[in-house]
Amino acid sequence: MLIAFSGLPGAGKTTIARELARAIGGLHLRIDTIEQALRNDGIEVTSQGYVVAYAVAEDNLRLGRIVVSDCVNPDERTRSAWHSVAARAAVRVLNVEIICSDPTEHRRRVESRRPDISGHRVPTWQETVARDYEGWKTKLLVIDTARLNVAQAVSAIVAAKAT
Repeated sequence: MLIAFSGLPGAGKTTIARELARAIGGLHLRIDTIEQALRNDGIEVTSQGYVVAYAVAEDNLRLGRIVVSDCVNPDERTRSAWHSVAARAAVRVLNVEIICSDPTEHRRRVESRRPDISGHRVPTWQETVARDYEGWKTKLLVIDTARLNVAQAVSAIVAAKAT
């Protein structure tokens, strides 16, 4: 199964994705890590991080692994690409959007974030709210981190995964 996360920076995607991957024995595939590794090697990154992630995800899905993709996944193009990966690997996909419905809390999180990847620059609040992010047109599981803690979020995703 592919569990495809989406959501704005600072909403809680990485925190939940890591815990989910631990809980289910899945592969945590983080776009920020891939993109920063490319930047650290002198590569100017546009879509390369996603392209690499799609290939790594497909390889692992074909091995029977559960993959948790941790990325903004901002538009129909990236969302469709994740669905194509799942289709080629003949697995189900669960779309999970991570939101923080409390703008004050979301801003606090964004402004207090520190990079956990060497060389990585986390976005500012202004960059976060100005980011292009399309609403979803298909069915998905929405996790609101202003209302659920990490354990509750993981439990909700695990329950949705089972259906």
